[in-house]
Amino acid sequence: MSREPRSDAVANRDRIVEAARAELSRSNGAAADLRLHGVAKAAGVGQGTLYRHFPTREHLLAEVYRYELTELVDAVAPLLAQHPPLRALTCWLRRLVAYARVKRGVMAAIEASAWRDLHSDQHHRLDEALGMLLDQGKAAGDVREEVDVTDVILLLGALSRIPEPEWDARAHTIVAVIVDGLRPHRGHDTECPEDPHL
Repeated sequence: MSREPRSDAVANRDRIVEAARAELSRSNGAAADLRLHGVAKAAGVGQGTLYRHFPTREHLLAEVYRYELTELVDAVAPLLAQHPPLRALTCWLRRLVAYARVKRGVMAAIEASAWRDLHSDQHHRLDEALGMLLDQGKAAGDVREEVDVTDVILLLGALSRIPEPEWDARAHTIVAVIVDGLRPHRGHDTECPEDPHL
């Protein structure tokens, strides 16, 4: 029988992950610059302890990615409990901006094959969380009926194209434009006249 991890080992692991998250936040998601000895020092553990939990930087980054994704997914229910559906969706998408920055850093720092495995194992959780928010928005009449999760994910792909120096200025603007586009049409004429040249 496998034994449960000792509580101090779990606490050490949690401190290491939190220290790595804090460092990534300070470096605007630059995962390639993450230094394990600095993470160990910040977490108050020896390097041997860090390497027992995370043999490589890639293992640590993968765990940070999972942690960030879990926090994002777990935020859905409280946001829906506290806000009307469209407001909850807007707040969640703003949180997703921070997640996207970490995701981009992790993608750049680990091997493509490892990223594919990690992403394929986790991405359905993000789809389910977003789907719940969209369904609640549709039920309240605040989100267009024809919009689905894939539509929004494709639009959010624009975040991956923002150059890092422009991230803070553009990411939240993109989210605001996406949210505006999710609202149902209120009698506005959006049809274009037929153009014979198209």
